[in-house]
Amino acid sequence: MTTPDPDGLLAEQLLRLSRRLHRSQQRHLDGAGITITPAQSRLLRVLSHYDEPPRMSDLADRLEVVPRAITSLVDGLEASGRVRRAPDPKNRRVIRIELTDTGRTTLGALHAVRRAAAEDILAPLSAEQRTAFGGLLSTLVDGAGRQDC
Repeated sequence: MTTPDPDGLLAEQLLRLSRRLHRSQQRHLDGAGITITPAQSRLLRVLSHYDEPPRMSDLADRLEVVPRAITSLVDGLEASGRVRRAPDPKNRRVIRIELTDTGRTTLGALHAVRRAAAEDILAPLSAEQRTAFGGLLSTLVDGAGRQDC
């Protein structure tokens, strides 16, 4: 007889919760008529944290991907009117990526979708359980040592 592996069970529960959250977000996106990939969504969130429009290489570094991946993401977001390429006023050879008004509107909608999906997941929890769960999540997020958006 084997003993249960509590860490393995916990890992499986975390994966199931993650998939459930993703499905809920996708349902809300579909309901709102928003067509965007998870990678494009993340790029928009990252862009919103810059004080001035970043270069594509800055975005690649921040997202820890190869520059070619950023080019494809920016192409898709530019085609949908959510970002635009703009020359750097100090060095016209440098191209910066700017959020457009449509991109900002999309970010607001994405924020609402994330909140609605979280509410779906958290609905069975009491206020006290939510507080405890939030504290545990903070410990896990802070322990990761990374700044993800």
